[in-house]
Amino acid sequence: MAPTLRITGRFVRTDLDCVGENPDPASAPEAMLVEDGTIVAIGSRDEVPAPAGGRHLDLGEGWAIPGLIEPHGHPSEVALLMGEGVIDIRPVTIASADEVWGSIKQALAADPRPERVFANGWDPLLQRGLVQPTRADLDAVAGDIPLVIVHNSLHSAYFNTAAAREAGIDRDTPDPAGASYGRDASGELSGVAYEAAAVARIAGPVMEAARARLPERMAAHLAEVRRHGITTIADLSWSAELGPLFDGLHAAGRLPVRVRGYETSSPGAHATRPFVNGDARVRQVGIKVWSDGSPWVGNIATSFPYLDTEATHAIGLEPGHIGKANYTTEQLIDIGAQYAGEGWQIACHSHGDVAIDSTLDAYEELIRRFALRDHRFRVEHCGLMTPDQFSRAASLGVTVSLFVDHITYWGDVLIDDLFGERGASWADAGAAFAAGHRATFHNDGTVTPYEPLRNMAVAETRTSRTGRHLGGGTPASRLDALRAHTANAAWQLRSEHEIGALAPGLRADFTVLDVDPRSATPEALAGARVLASAVDGELG
Repeated sequence: MAPTLRITGRFVRTDLDCVGENPDPASAPEAMLVEDGTIVAIGSRDEVPAPAGGRHLDLGEGWAIPGLIEPHGHPSEVALLMGEGVIDIRPVTIASADEVWGSIKQALAADPRPERVFANGWDPLLQRGLVQPTRADLDAVAGDIPLVIVHNSLHSAYFNTAAAREAGIDRDTPDPAGASYGRDASGELSGVAYEAAAVARIAGPVMEAARARLPERMAAHLAEVRRHGITTIADLSWSAELGPLFDGLHAAGRLPVRVRGYETSSPGAHATRPFVNGDARVRQVGIKVWSDGSPWVGNIATSFPYLDTEATHAIGLEPGHIGKANYTTEQLIDIGAQYAGEGWQIACHSHGDVAIDSTLDAYEELIRRFALRDHRFRVEHCGLMTPDQFSRAASLGVTVSLFVDHITYWGDVLIDDLFGERGASWADAGAAFAAGHRATFHNDGTVTPYEPLRNMAVAETRTSRTGRHLGGGTPASRLDALRAHTANAAWQLRSEHEIGALAPGLRADFTVLDVDPRSATPEALAGARVLASAVDGELG
């Protein structure tokens, strides 16, 4: 047993009312006692004296909050699709269409000749001038070198003939469940894959090469996650191979954060781990399913059409285009029934208002059929979720996780290019909290950088990076925003008995910031520096 650790500094208890004119006095303690990684006392310096023979850690001028939690990440996808062998063309990295094509053509012209070229992050809505390429376009650029370009959303990918051949895809290849390959009028492949299963198939050769070094790539990526102050991350791309991988990293002392897995679902499948599994460091807690796709590729199920704009033309949408769901409500029920009876939590990607209705209809039937109580079924992203839908979800015991950072990067696009004033209500965090949700925020793997503090700020201001205010939704309070990445996220991951607050009996996970998150301006909070973080009381 390690000696008792006394930590002194300035702590913020987000499980208590720590914000406002009259905050709870107990919400700003100055000392915390940790034994074997667990908080045993927290309070004033007088209330928590130094133990005899114990260790001491002083946090200086920083502000310690509960360890930040990313409740909807994709670390396994990031480890596979970023880094060695992948050209990073994401709009957060490359701003212009010319730079995107320059990077791709430079890789194709490399000496020695590349075995294949794989680029990740295509986004015509932010990299203006890009136009959806056809298979013939990419054949002209790459010739017989397999070329795959993945959209920044990961919900579509473009490929040439050589890449299709390498992946074993041709005109006779059937569409995967919940996904499809684009085809021209004659039935030939057009050079685009839609949704996860089809994208994974066309990206298969690159992902197989990366899998050979996945333990090293994963350990390196999770160390980067930790540097952002995140001490727990959910992997919503969990698969049968990831359980042993994370277990191995844990056993080798190379798992710097806690991991909670959501296994990707498919019709006829079942969970690959028993319902009771893992420990406080790593375990599978749920199942992932997709009701619809990405707004940026025209594939979210709405009751109204996309706008007819230059931007929608660039992403290949015809005038009057209305996105469609990946599954019918009945199919969602069938998939959910494979897991819900065993007690698994289900997390369903749903953006459009039609998709959200379908998801809630499916959840309501599963709850009835299996007489479920504390199921904590999740709706993911919630782009166009309405106040009435938030209220209905809350009445069913369904919880929500919002992708509020879409407002930062695509706020102007949502209104001017895609949905008009309907886009101004995107990711309405205030409506979620008003409906009684323990809502959370997330950054969704490679789509946006890990920036939980910016999520908190933008949920409060609803302002894009150009300064545009999306007034169709309601702002979140500071306390709700802080809880979205701490106490609420822990509850959503069925881990509130372990993490999410600085309270006796919970693990000593915390993140140290250079600002007081209770009173900093939204701009200061978004730009705050992470000075340190700890898991089980150990800085890393």
